[in-house]
Amino acid sequence: MSEPPHSKELPVRLLTDPVMIEACRARDFGRIFRLVKARAGIYPSMIARRCDLTPSRVGEVISGRRQLLHMDVIERISDGLRIPGHMLGLARRSWETPRNLTVTPREPSEQPVSVDVQLAEGLPGADVDSILALAAERHLSPSMLDALHSSITDYWRRDDEHGGEILRPAVVGQLRYVVGLLGGERPAPMRNGLHGIAAELARLTGWTYFDARQFNQARAYFTESLGLARAIDDRQFMANVLACMSLQATYEDKPGDALALVAAAQDQTRAAVETTPRVLAMLAMREAFAHATLRNHGATHTAISEAHTHFGRISTGDPDPAWVVYFDEPKLIVDTGIAHGRLGEAALAEPLIADALRREHQANHRGRAFHAFWLARTQLQRGKLDEACHTAMDALVPAAAVSSQRVAGHLREFYEQLEPFRQEPAAVEFESRLREILPGQVSGSPRP
Repeated sequence: MSEPPHSKELPVRLLTDPVMIEACRARDFGRIFRLVKARAGIYPSMIARRCDLTPSRVGEVISGRRQLLHMDVIERISDGLRIPGHMLGLARRSWETPRNLTVTPREPSEQPVSVDVQLAEGLPGADVDSILALAAERHLSPSMLDALHSSITDYWRRDDEHGGEILRPAVVGQLRYVVGLLGGERPAPMRNGLHGIAAELARLTGWTYFDARQFNQARAYFTESLGLARAIDDRQFMANVLACMSLQATYEDKPGDALALVAAAQDQTRAAVETTPRVLAMLAMREAFAHATLRNHGATHTAISEAHTHFGRISTGDPDPAWVVYFDEPKLIVDTGIAHGRLGEAALAEPLIADALRREHQANHRGRAFHAFWLARTQLQRGKLDEACHTAMDALVPAAAVSSQRVAGHLREFYEQLEPFRQEPAAVEFESRLREILPGQVSGSPRP
């Protein structure tokens, strides 16, 4: 007797397990199927029936010899195994809505899926995934690499504007797609291009986890990115990834690790065929952050000076990699201010951060919020309570527009630093505004 449809739901403890959550986010169906088998007792043949797949196809996925990329297949897996849509980057599935809230469609419903599946199974030919894989093999070209690079640029833009949380499923899906393309025999330029794109996608994924303060996941993707860049000996990009990991270490309050990682990044640039002054300036500033976290004033000032010296050597014709173009003059200035701020040198930090903030692009919500909270912090350190609260209130709108736990963390730090001034009118006004715009960031009742 065949298994009744969906007779065995996935256990809640499996759906809430971080390993399962991460596998779903990455759309790693081999791992998902293995977890479902081990933790829910749903064997490959049962998975195949529930998801309208062939047993051989499920076996190939579990063994890592096949990837599932087509959205129709992903939706069938979500529905067949009762994995909530959001876990796989899908819209809410119809079965997730309670029956008493289900709206009867105005138009006649389509024929049950099972009828279409039965018809499809009766037809000869390859399955959809095989067709897509064949299409990718035959049409992979330099223009496709350009399109992938363009999508990465767009991801970063949207990350600045909205945060990376909602982008992550798409980025991870594209990462796994590109990694899947690395398996075949390709000319060296094409292979190197795919490795470079995969490295960028892995770094972007790591960055979205870092910005969400999910540091273990971030480190895993940064490490994957490092390996992909190493495979093509891209020393500059390896330095870039190590610099990201160094910055994360400062947030984890591991300044020794931060300094070691940025030193390793600088070693990579020395081994590179060519490294541009802009890359060196960015790395010197990350070194300044690490020293500042260690409260090493002399070394911080030396690193800041080196960053400005390298930046002064930038020329129009430099072959800067696309990933470092963000490090422009306003970024140099604001990072200089933040490094001084980390040392407690508020008088030096405030004018620098204020100048850079005036030049910040309006669409960069996270940058504007992040830097505004740093400015408010330095103003508060200088005893400028009214200015600090006004600056922080200006930061609330961009902070609300972007999903960033890093920004939220800086907001909470500033709010805690206001504790001695809670009864002051400026602090009361800021708290009232904060509760209005970002109510989830403050617990308890408003102060009288």
